[in-house]
Amino acid sequence: MTERPLTERPLPVVRVLRPTDVSPYFALRLALLRSDPLAYVTTAEEWAGRRLADVAGRLGMSDHHVTYGAYLGSDLAGILTLLRESRTGLAHRTEIVSVGVLPAFRGQGCADALLRAAIAQARRWEGAEQIDLSVTETQHAALRLYRRWGFVTWGVQPGAVRGPDGSLRALHHLTLKL
Repeated sequence: MTERPLTERPLPVVRVLRPTDVSPYFALRLALLRSDPLAYVTTAEEWAGRRLADVAGRLGMSDHHVTYGAYLGSDLAGILTLLRESRTGLAHRTEIVSVGVLPAFRGQGCADALLRAAIAQARRWEGAEQIDLSVTETQHAALRLYRRWGFVTWGVQPGAVRGPDGSLRALHHLTLKL
């Protein structure tokens, strides 16, 4: 009997997105906003109205922000942005925003790889002591993921986000001490 080789799924590759990545980044974010509008505060219509040049200016890495992309093969599968507070009294804080993995690529390690990169970067920023993030109540998988990484909920804000259907959703606020 001949053994068949196990087929391995490719591991996600995470890299900093540059201004030249604006078109795939823009398209992925728009697809995320359309596929799960309850996950985000920004609507697909608001995002679609943004100018590519303005979005491109937010890509790349600076002392106060970085946007990562997770690739499976040549496909941009997921994104995450890490922000650093610039005001002196808040400079110990960082924040994760705009996280998402396209539905077709979920369950393949993209979100884990993005979080690993963001946490490592936050630890490299001198004086950074914590990472904060917020998740709408409908995002059960995201809450489980963040808790696995050690994020703890410090508060739940009822009625914080109005969904496209007009209903109000709670926002879970989490933090991770570095």
